[in-house]
Amino acid sequence: MNQILVSEKLYITPELKRKKRMYKLDFFISVFLVCVLFSYYIYAEYDKNKNEAISQEILANLSFEDNVADDTTIKFANNSIVVILNTEDPFAVIYNEPVDEEEAENDYEWRETSAGTRYYTMATINIPSIDCTYPILDRSTDELLKISPCKFWGANPNEVGNFCIVGHNYRNNKFFSHVPELAIGDTIEITDRIKNRETLTYKVYDKYVVDPDNTECTTQRTNGLKEITLITCTDDSKMRVIVKAREEK
Repeated sequence: MNQILVSEKLYITPELKRKKRMYKLDFFISVFLVCVLFSYYIYAEYDKNKNEAISQEILANLSFEDNVADDTTIKFANNSIVVILNTEDPFAVIYNEPVDEEEAENDYEWRETSAGTRYYTMATINIPSIDCTYPILDRSTDELLKISPCKFWGANPNEVGNFCIVGHNYRNNKFFSHVPELAIGDTIEITDRIKNRETLTYKVYDKYVVDPDNTECTTQRTNGLKEITLITCTDDSKMRVIVKAREEK
């Protein structure tokens, strides 16, 4: 019996003790990483809910009162958004610049983010089939896209041309998460807030997926019609979902 006990004691070698310590260390590291990831997830959800509240606050505070199209397409170069004009000169470009705040100071209802970015609401969008109603902000930046869908490019709301709107797909009920579910024939209502303050109804006529760097959907060639383009991510964020709609007369 004593010989057996000694043999078993000798069987637990220093190498096994070292491995045991390593297993414990790996376990504690794994638990720590899980806690960090879970905390990040909670914070991300909190941030989304907070920005959703800001968007709905903007919507609640809005008060509503009871022809030549250009042909431009966005193209990316050197991390800047430029417009390639369809002229004989393929290198003729102009930069997409935001509204001059000083000139428009009295024309728009300006708001300011916590980081100091000023913006205004140029329209609202309502998509009954997916219960999606949001303000549309005047420009698209990473900061503003966290607050609400934004104008990406093109004509102003309810004007001749292609009014392009971009919004996040959070894979929940917020922002443009359900836009990929839209079908041909669904309706989209756009209420203009910078000119006539009228509501027009658009009917979806096309939906497709493109690479993130494909911006052909932003073309302003609409044959004199009023169109809108909704842009969001696929659920895996690798591609872009494009929804095209035309004014329903």
